[in-house]
Amino acid sequence: MKPKVLLAWSGGKDSSLALHEIQRADEVSVAALFTTVSEDYDRVSMHGVRRELLERQVRAIGYPLEIVLIPKTSTSETYEAQMRSVLEKWVQRGVTGVAFGDLFLEDIRAYRERNLEQVGMAALFPLWGSDTAGLAHRFIDLGFRALVTCVDGEALSGEFVGRDYDEQFLRDLPESVDPCGENGEFHTFVYDGPLFPEPIDVLRGEVVLREKRFYFCDLLPGE
Repeated sequence: MKPKVLLAWSGGKDSSLALHEIQRADEVSVAALFTTVSEDYDRVSMHGVRRELLERQVRAIGYPLEIVLIPKTSTSETYEAQMRSVLEKWVQRGVTGVAFGDLFLEDIRAYRERNLEQVGMAALFPLWGSDTAGLAHRFIDLGFRALVTCVDGEALSGEFVGRDYDEQFLRDLPESVDPCGENGEFHTFVYDGPLFPEPIDVLRGEVVLREKRFYFCDLLPGE
């Protein structure tokens, strides 16, 4: 029997590619996807995607969803305590690890490994060390389709928010911006691709600026 893992799911391209790679390798079984959602806004943390769209997305690809609610004013200690509580529940169900879509940030990897070790779980990084430009093109070549939901205005013009994550988007990116947004320059929402039996109907809404820095495009569920 294959080991059971959770997958940290943002709804964006990296977690989608991580799931695609896990399915391709067929070495572990994904028991559920888990997502941190802002308790105050009822949206995916940092990505700004409505919970309703997240639930439609995960339902479409056919996995259970574990939502971890995080208050806006949460401290790192509160966050870690909530995560530990959720992970301990899954350990009792036979889950042995958590997979992440991280690519190269060593400090983030070490943080995840340290926290998981405390509950007796292993960390898996199916995309680790991949060339980010190559991975970006592979995502598109595989037939995935995504919209840019959030842009960090300190790294990238707000004009990029709401755009399709496609070859033109990659050509337009400044050289200083990672093609996968691995440094937090932008975030995405995936609505079609090899994981989906059919596209999720999603509409672009208004663009808002938060904290005088982050541009969010409010995505709306279609009919």
